[in-house]
Amino acid sequence: MVFVLAIFVSGTPELTPVKVPESLLIKDTLPILYPSHDYSLYPETARPPFLGTSVTGFREALAFKESRGDYFVTNTLGYLGKYQFGVGTLRLMGVYNPVNFLKSPELQERVFEINLARNKWILRRDIPRFVGKKINGIEVTESGILAAAHLAGAGNVKRYLRSNGKMEVADAYGTTITHYLKRFKGYDMSSIPPRKNPKIL
Repeated sequence: MVFVLAIFVSGTPELTPVKVPESLLIKDTLPILYPSHDYSLYPETARPPFLGTSVTGFREALAFKESRGDYFVTNTLGYLGKYQFGVGTLRLMGVYNPVNFLKSPELQERVFEINLARNKWILRRDIPRFVGKKINGIEVTESGILAAAHLAGAGNVKRYLRSNGKMEVADAYGTTITHYLKRFKGYDMSSIPPRKNPKIL
């Protein structure tokens, strides 16, 4: 007995062109470096893409941890978007409409950038003071500090560093400053300028 499989195609589907916002285009070549991070921290099926130790690598690794890179997700506590911003932090950045924020990948990327610059300004004295030291067995790096500030707020990171890790803070899901210091160490954040009270214009 012979079976014949027939596939009927009614034509080629039309593709709709998508315009990528200018601010999301990658214009420079990305350095692809050998991973220096401890990838045993990630389950086998949940490893972020490795984009080197540049700021791009940092932001994508952090986004993967926060939301798996989903611009349009809201978590159970009401944190929004790819980087899981709270409404209070958005207001500090000059963003007053959470619905519009959630709909705009371009705005989310801009808010992430200025929040990094803001945290770097708040921690400008602590970064040079603590980078290279060990707290709770973890080497402190600038990227670890900035990731921890994204998690717990720059003020809590200051208290943690100045107490030599005794004033630990965890988010509602139990993720600690120590964990972020370890998970996001070693990225090059030198291209991020510290900015005092930056806002979305």
